Amino acid sequence: MTARAEAFERLATIMDELRAQCPWDKKQTLESLRHLTIEETYELADAIIDRDLPEIKKELGDILLHIVFYAKIGEELGAFDITSVIHGQCEKLIHRHPHIYGDVKVQDEEEVKRNWEKLKLKEGNTSVLDGVPTSLPALIKSMRIQEKARGVGFDWEKPEQVWEKVEEELGEFRTEADAGNTAKAEEEFGDILFALVNYARFRNINPEEALERTNRKFIRRFQYIEEAARTAGRNLSDMTLAEMDVYWNEAKQLPDSPR
Repeated sequence: MTARAEAFERLATIMDELRAQCPWDKKQTLESLRHLTIEETYELADAIIDRDLPEIKKELGDILLHIVFYAKIGEELGAFDITSVIHGQCEKLIHRHPHIYGDVKVQDEEEVKRNWEKLKLKEGNTSVLDGVPTSLPALIKSMRIQEKARGVGFDWEKPEQVWEKVEEELGEFRTEADAGNTAKAEEEFGDILFALVNYARFRNINPEEALERTNRKFIRRFQYIEEAARTAGRNLSDMTLAEMDVYWNEAKQLPDSPR
């Protein structure tokens, strides 16, 4: 047995023991684990944003445990086990990579993506968008929708065209907002965000990561203002915006945390 196989077998055996002997593990269901899995996934996402490799390793282990846990419950329900899960994934990967495991020729990454979406339709999907989870956060969902549409050739040709669309949507939003049409302005604002995600994609920018980095940058700077105010014996709620701006500009001079 290879070291890799031995490590996986060790984890599966520990899961068997915990499920049989630990009161907490024995109580868990597919439903009770769901929110914990979501939390672990976000913790992995945080570690990736921080480029914290030791933390990424740790969070990958936590997610792997969840996968083995779900498979163990599936085995108890007589529905599936970890072996069938792994073999099913292997077969899917082989089927969807005919340029590796068959005689299909591809020129580049984009052709691989197009073939992938065509194969998924042959597998029973009625739409290339069927694989986009309904509960995905809206920004990530926009990215996935656009990527999948691009996979079958439905896309802009040049980034300049996408930017023209952004400017068009900005104008439409401004018109509705100035007119006080709140519902229509909200719709147009959504169109702006969707167009900006599209433009980011053309510029090889991940909008989710970009926005999260800005969120973190704002938090760091705002917390600097809070700390500076405390040091000066001031309360933020009693300060004018001009006074807070002094601290904000100081915060902007500080180096941001490394990626």
